[in-house]
Amino acid sequence: MKNLSKAFFLFIGFMMTQITSFAQCAMCRASVENNVSNGETTIGAGLNTGILYLFTMPYLIAAVIGFLWYRNAKKRKSKFVFQGEKF
Repeated sequence: MKNLSKAFFLFIGFMMTQITSFAQCAMCRASVENNVSNGETTIGAGLNTGILYLFTMPYLIAAVIGFLWYRNAKKRKSKFVFQGEKF
């Protein structure tokens, strides 16, 4: 359980760090370049944040499902242990 809590906090720590991403689709890039040429720079930062948000959601969902599966399997295994003997 101690290793699981360490892994959880490490995962949360990685998710909370901000990573700059320069990958954008062609339409998004054209929109950002147009806004930057007009003097607006906040749209590009918001777009990169949105891309990172969409990138992390599948991994977060998989982690939650994996944790729930692990917890359920651990409960199921403890039901089969009776007075120190495994059936």
